[in-house]
Amino acid sequence: MYTLPSKLKLFSIILVVVGAIGLGSSFLSTPSSIKEVEEMEKAHNAHGGEHGDAHATNNHGDDAHKAGHGEEHAKVETHGEDAHGGDAHYEHLLHQLQNKPWAALYIAAFFFFMISLGVLAFYAIQFAAQAGWSPVLFRVMEAITAYLVPGGIIMLIILALSGFHINHLFVWADPEVVAGDKLLQGKAGWLNGTGFIIRAIIFLGGWMLYRHFAIKYSRKQDEDSVGNKWYKKSFKISAAFLVFFIYTESMMSWDWIMSFDPHWFSTLFGWYVFAGLFVCGITTIAMITIYLKSKGYMEFVNDSHIHDLAKFMFGISIFWTYLWFSQFMLIWYSNIPEEVTYFITRIEDYKLPFFGMLAMNFIFPLLLLMNSDYKRMNWFVVMAGVVILCGHYVDVFNMVMPATVGTSWFIGLPEISAVLLFLGIFLFVVFNALTKAPLLAKGNPFIEESKHFHY
Repeated sequence: MYTLPSKLKLFSIILVVVGAIGLGSSFLSTPSSIKEVEEMEKAHNAHGGEHGDAHATNNHGDDAHKAGHGEEHAKVETHGEDAHGGDAHYEHLLHQLQNKPWAALYIAAFFFFMISLGVLAFYAIQFAAQAGWSPVLFRVMEAITAYLVPGGIIMLIILALSGFHINHLFVWADPEVVAGDKLLQGKAGWLNGTGFIIRAIIFLGGWMLYRHFAIKYSRKQDEDSVGNKWYKKSFKISAAFLVFFIYTESMMSWDWIMSFDPHWFSTLFGWYVFAGLFVCGITTIAMITIYLKSKGYMEFVNDSHIHDLAKFMFGISIFWTYLWFSQFMLIWYSNIPEEVTYFITRIEDYKLPFFGMLAMNFIFPLLLLMNSDYKRMNWFVVMAGVVILCGHYVDVFNMVMPATVGTSWFIGLPEISAVLLFLGIFLFVVFNALTKAPLLAKGNPFIEESKHFHY
């Protein structure tokens, strides 16, 4: 049995406390009125900031022009001009600055949740495919999916606050903006707070329900080492879950990510988000397994298991790149204003995270994991894993920030604090879950094959 080290427990608690304090101070320091924003900008300009944030915010009209019908701040700005005349610029900037800690919170919450969700899908695939190599890794997968419950509840709370316009993250949640936007009015049957939350409850409920029964059957199979009754049940519910998952994951990606830009859409978006969460989940499995082995646990896991996980990390990274390029190339080549503005905004205003994300998610995994020998070197796999996880965090950052904070973005206290907060929660939940059952799923009918797996 695994025992949670006191140092790891303390470390996770410190991360949570530091992250919560930093995020709380970020919320408290956001401006609450247009007057505050005006004073902040004037003070910034007085200290020579004309070429920094002031330049970015003074160009908000150009941003709205670039965004055409694609970016939410164009609609916020249009509404602001109607309602406040000369104050439109400062109202627009006020919403961006108020959104910044909310967006940081949302990105970190979604990122760690999607890791858990990706592992859940990978776990189900192992049962549905009756894979013989992976059962020695099942307890690690089960522990990572334990975060699905607290992470899902946190996501639901944030989604409810956003969907009912407690904050300004989703432009379609603002009745005043929708009233002046015919396209949003046409989508109101889908993009409304009530439907948004009901769908989220269905998604989360289905995923958590599968996880509950999968873990229950896994424990029962350990107790019943004679027959395969519980394994067969796991096989059936996993196959059914994967059908449910592929539909709900696509709809989740439309609701939780793509609707930040409600005038823009991509038919590849569900697959694109899936590739990101899938590779992050597999990467996390590999990194936690390597960590446990370094502490003297999981002696039944050999280099071939790590090699296979690294092959998945490499392969899904290439798959993600294929989807990214397919989406980008078709939209860029067709050059339809309503579609291409999504990428123009990111290339012009988010140049470093946009191209940096491509390097971390494609070039680095390609160079680090192409060689078969490197896939058997634990430290090399960990290094590649860190790059992949950071790259996909930046990918989520790129998907959320342009539509919520516009040109007022930078990696600061709220972004760092949010990552620390959810990293602390994730580490505590996952490693605490590892203590709940033996690290070897001994009742699995393929366990001996898995223990002697060699590639």
